[in-house]
Amino acid sequence: MPTTLSASAVPASLSRAERLRLWAAIRVGDAAALASRLAGRGSGASIRGQVLTRLAPDAFAQLLQGRRVLAVSGTNGKTTTTHLLAAAVRAGLGADAGRLVTNADGANLHYGIASALSQRPHADIAVIETDERVVSDMIAHARPEVLVLLNFSRDQLDRHHEIKALGRAWRVALEAAGTAGPVIVANASDPLVVWSAETAARTIWVETATTWNADGTLCPACGTVLRREETDGRDRWLCPGCGLAQPVASYRVEDDHIVLPGGTMVRPDLQVPGSFNVSNAACALAAAVEFGVPVPVALAGMHTVTAPAGRFATAYFGRTRARLLLAKNPAGWAEALPLATSDPVILAIDSVAADGKDVSWLWDVDYEQLVGRRVVCTGPRAQDLAVRLSYAGVEHEIEPDLRAALGERELPVDVIATYTPFQRLLKMAGLR
Repeated sequence: MPTTLSASAVPASLSRAERLRLWAAIRVGDAAALASRLAGRGSGASIRGQVLTRLAPDAFAQLLQGRRVLAVSGTNGKTTTTHLLAAAVRAGLGADAGRLVTNADGANLHYGIASALSQRPHADIAVIETDERVVSDMIAHARPEVLVLLNFSRDQLDRHHEIKALGRAWRVALEAAGTAGPVIVANASDPLVVWSAETAARTIWVETATTWNADGTLCPACGTVLRREETDGRDRWLCPGCGLAQPVASYRVEDDHIVLPGGTMVRPDLQVPGSFNVSNAACALAAAVEFGVPVPVALAGMHTVTAPAGRFATAYFGRTRARLLLAKNPAGWAEALPLATSDPVILAIDSVAADGKDVSWLWDVDYEQLVGRRVVCTGPRAQDLAVRLSYAGVEHEIEPDLRAALGERELPVDVIATYTPFQRLLKMAGLR
């Protein structure tokens, strides 16, 4: 339950007029959220934030004041990593865990962050999932102590366009922050992340078990084709043109273990599947340790994370038991497809704003690995997926209606969905 809000609960550094305006905007936003819940349209977190930031345009910056902030961003994995980091910090706080606020529902734009913060005005520690486009404002207004930068991948091309522009914005913001900027926990295996973090005052590098490198072909600094070499049994990248190279990492992932700075290996006992989540855990662990949480405590906290914002949740739709996997772009599909072991497997595709209207990315996904299994294509863009599967030689059927595609199945099925059908599945299952 949110903390009871009074005008004195908003940041004391604001003027009296600013505090009253922010307080009133929060109350109106809360009323809109309540109306949304009563109407059965969801939790109301989104509409709360939209109303709040419309009435108080500076709410994002104002609600961040006076808090110790840890932020997480990147194209893939930021929701899960934020949950892992929040759980680690919460474990470190122990009886004081109520001091922490986080946007657990994954609403990571300005209004979503403001919405979450408005519900915990007295929480002085914030672990915030941050959209890639919001990172610069997060650095400028929150002055986070730690900022986790996970990866860059083509995602929602109609919205983000070229991902290098995002990386450049991060680079400029970190340079402007100077020595007052955050400690960066960055993925050393991603060339664009490395280039973006070059201007940070201090960086803790994490070598992840990244398998997708199609978005890291060219050097972000000079445009030369990157070269990948094996050193000590590990694949590393470097630029033969300007010398930009994969930095030596303090933390690294080896199989299902994390190697700590002193060389000790620990195995995170995660309840979320996939080798990519071991990489997410490594980044969360590095951030938690930097924040002062001991390694064993952080790992114990991360073990409590099961289905962050519905990812990897198991749900029932009538008699059908389904495991829900989210995949928003080629890099995400590359990680999700090996986890989907059912036959048939259900793939749900849409292309509204939240998914990205451009579905040309379907041709970058290795659907050929599904040959020999049956696939049910569903969602508004099921026909586009069916064309791609035809070229891949994958047996499939088309059922545009999501509920009909789930059917009444005797055996459990895996469902991989883009953002909009994934959210619909959560609502159908009563998980949001």
